[in-house]
Amino acid sequence: MRNFFRSLLAKYMFIILIAISLVQIAYLIIAIFMSGVVKNMGDGNLSQGNENLNEIEEKWHAEANNVKNFTSETIEQHFSKWKHQYHEASMFWVDENGMLIKQVDVREQLPYAWSPAFTAKFIKERYGGDPFTVIAFVGKEESQGFVVLEIPRAMLKPPLRKVYDQYGTILLFGVIFIIFLFIIVSFLFFRGIRKRLLQLQDAMEIRDVDSLPIQINVKKKDEIGQLEKTFNQMVFELRGSKQREQKEEQLRRELIASLSHDLRTPLTIIRAQTYSIAKEDLSQDGKKAIKALEASVVNIDRLIENLMSYTLLMASKYKFESKEIDVTRYVRECLALWYPVFEKEGFEIEVKLHPFEKSKWMVDPIWLGRIVDNLLQNVLRHAKSGEYICVKTESTDRYDAIVISDRGKGMKNKSNETGAGIGLSIVDMMVKGMKLDWDIESSEHGTTIKIKKYK
Repeated sequence: MRNFFRSLLAKYMFIILIAISLVQIAYLIIAIFMSGVVKNMGDGNLSQGNENLNEIEEKWHAEANNVKNFTSETIEQHFSKWKHQYHEASMFWVDENGMLIKQVDVREQLPYAWSPAFTAKFIKERYGGDPFTVIAFVGKEESQGFVVLEIPRAMLKPPLRKVYDQYGTILLFGVIFIIFLFIIVSFLFFRGIRKRLLQLQDAMEIRDVDSLPIQINVKKKDEIGQLEKTFNQMVFELRGSKQREQKEEQLRRELIASLSHDLRTPLTIIRAQTYSIAKEDLSQDGKKAIKALEASVVNIDRLIENLMSYTLLMASKYKFESKEIDVTRYVRECLALWYPVFEKEGFEIEVKLHPFEKSKWMVDPIWLGRIVDNLLQNVLRHAKSGEYICVKTESTDRYDAIVISDRGKGMKNKSNETGAGIGLSIVDMMVKGMKLDWDIESSEHGTTIKIKKYK
């Protein structure tokens, strides 16, 4: 139950209850106000509003017909009675001779002598007009003259109608204000929810120095607060997991480095013993076995070297010293060391190393030499069937490049000498470490690798 009262649902229900309460209070105030206004209008006006025009007309005729002793006093009493009930009414009496004898609160100038023509004109003008006019004969006979009752039609409206006409605009704006207030409060409520959700989204997208999301402050204990708390718990667990992973990676690298170092000692002994055995008088098969053993030792030593280099690069412990060198000259020197090896294997060697417009590159010579060695070694191991290698320079408007290509069966083809791909991984890390770029194009007709420096 405690969690429910902290929830967003409970808060919004509370807003709705407040809105309903405000509406009820407003209607109660309006009812009290209107009751007071109606009461102030007096009982006479209240009865005015409750009677319709036909009832007033019938009542006026009935009472006028029942008047006896047609004197000014009796007519005045009759008028006073109606005046008490209808405060805004005006009345007058015209006798049987057409003379205006008595008038009460008449607002217009009436003639003292009423001719038949004027009487007809008066009746015609008042019929269905404003004020509401009722003409009745005095007494049972029509020879005693007539009395006229005039009431403004505005006074005949029901009291509530009068109040509405007078205060309706205020009441309408009051209701609109309450509705508008409810909309504003709802808008602010949902805007707050949206703002907190956007903050949570931003926290998911922002990364800390360890490439993990950052934790956020939990200010409330509602549903979004619980979501924020869960998100922080997830970030905490991810950070712990990454720390464990980093420790395990560090142990793995140290283990690989240690194994690589320990393996070099027995390999050195095997190489020395192989050299000693090769001096003995051996049969032809023995010499072939010794030669194969020497080649295996060389391959193992190269793999161990690559594994060591890869581990050091991953740990950012491989020594890097950048200097400005003539790249075409340096690549030519590296290629010269490999020339006898490719010539021995029967390769056609094509060299087209022309100076660039800017031949000076800021690179680490050892790293660049290692890149060239790995790429040439791959050609020797995996593209031997093509018996061709080309090392050249290429210059465009965007970059200068060292290009190494062969005519082997491509990287998708399975080679007799398979590897783990560590050599190319080392090339990738070293190229990017020197802020260069490279790409590979390989097909069944050969492979081309470009080491690029953008201008």
